[in-house]
Amino acid sequence: MNLLPVSRKARRRLLAVAVAAPILAAAVGLSLWGMRDAVVFFYGPSEAQAQRPAAGRTIRLGGLVETGSVRKLANGDVSFRVTDMKAAFPVRFRGDLPDLFREGQGVIAEGAFDAAGTFQARRVLARHDENYMPREVADALKAKGEWRGDGAPRNPAP
Repeated sequence: MNLLPVSRKARRRLLAVAVAAPILAAAVGLSLWGMRDAVVFFYGPSEAQAQRPAAGRTIRLGGLVETGSVRKLANGDVSFRVTDMKAAFPVRFRGDLPDLFREGQGVIAEGAFDAAGTFQARRVLARHDENYMPREVADALKAKGEWRGDGAPRNPAP
């Protein structure tokens, strides 16, 4: 039993598909492999604590700036803690903070953890008015049961 088509035209089509399919598969594979570092995952502090992202891997860490945690260091860095009321991580950032950055407000820091567990932020994003919180932060707070619904998290129980 012959598996090849009988007509010459059908055999050419089969040959064209047989040549094009591996080339297309290789192109898709190379594209996905090349974009692997462009994907930036979002973690809340509790998720980051549970999943332990690899040191040096670029991620986004979002939550609230912990009250009383913002410190301006002598070398020009700013250190603060990002929390979701269940876990918190120290963050260091060198650069200009957004004008609306302040304690108790939603923030997303993009960067990577160092070997000591401090998040080294390359970029810090803050909410832009009193009714807006970054979607990732709001979703993380909702998942943890800390969302009040009016744009601000619930105060932690004493």
